Amino acid sequence: MPKTSVVILSWNGEKFLQQFLPSVVANTGDEQTEIVVADNGSTDGSRAYVERSFPQVRLIKFDRNYGFTGGYNRAIALIKSPYTVLLNSDVDVPPGWLAPLVQHLDSNESVGACMPRIRSFAQPQSFEYAGAAGGFIDLLGYPFCRGRILNTIEQDSGQYSDLRKIFWATGACMAVRTELFKKLGGFDDDFFAHMEEIDLCWRMQNAGYDVTCIGASEVFHVGGGTLPNNNPRKLFYNYRNNLLMLYKNLPTGVHLAVVTLRILLDWASALIFLMQLRFSYVGAVLRAHAAFLKLKKGKRTQRSPLGMARLTGVYKGSIVFSYFLLGKRTFNQLKKF
Repeated sequence: MPKTSVVILSWNGEKFLQQFLPSVVANTGDEQTEIVVADNGSTDGSRAYVERSFPQVRLIKFDRNYGFTGGYNRAIALIKSPYTVLLNSDVDVPPGWLAPLVQHLDSNESVGACMPRIRSFAQPQSFEYAGAAGGFIDLLGYPFCRGRILNTIEQDSGQYSDLRKIFWATGACMAVRTELFKKLGGFDDDFFAHMEEIDLCWRMQNAGYDVTCIGASEVFHVGGGTLPNNNPRKLFYNYRNNLLMLYKNLPTGVHLAVVTLRILLDWASALIFLMQLRFSYVGAVLRAHAAFLKLKKGKRTQRSPLGMARLTGVYKGSIVFSYFLLGKRTFNQLKKF
């Protein structure tokens, strides 16, 4: 049995597999590591490409697209390795990227998940939007990263190359303890895609585990490969899933106030979209709220025994207020941790 399984979830991603799977195989494979492609019901030539070009790669075939959450839940259910690395199909990995992650999990039993620094494939000197150098969150549930606050992305000059505890690790490249992932129920399948990794990492903290970013490892991510950032559908998932995450995980007595305030702030953003004549975005916000109200009925919660301010990686303020009103555009300018 391999020690680590690197699992790439793919849906109609033949282009990315052709571009990036060779580097994963060349810079990852050894006797202690297996590489797995979990195909989410692709209708392009993805499956044939993997079978033809990389017979040493384990190919798992699903009958349809189960989304990021359902696809990974089904794939990891079949994994027996102690460690699983979730790796997007649009990630380029250099030599030596995996060892620091595995060594960190080996040496720290309290760590449930860890991630490398994520840099942009198109602009390698800059961090990549989805993860950068580790994920954080503010008291109202707005996520951000070291190296990326809202739409401001920093260049990587080594300022975040240390090892640091964080709130969440990005699903673009995240190493987890396989049995812990299964014990916690994996990703919440209602999320389908986006913010499911933040919800999972929150539950890891509730269970007493740490989440870390390992600065000694780095990978390069295209980002937006399946769903671009400026897409109403992505906006829908982000707004809906953020509310679900807060509703599930905030302590009793706090969750309703925070969720209500977030809904009001969402309406404010919808008003801005309306003034900009971006009607599809307005519709996405309204649909997200309707979907949240439907999904939360009967939703099983894992309410945190700790207040947000006592969890690791929580900014004790408003990142939106700090960004727009105080002009704090980089992580090192923030002080309230």
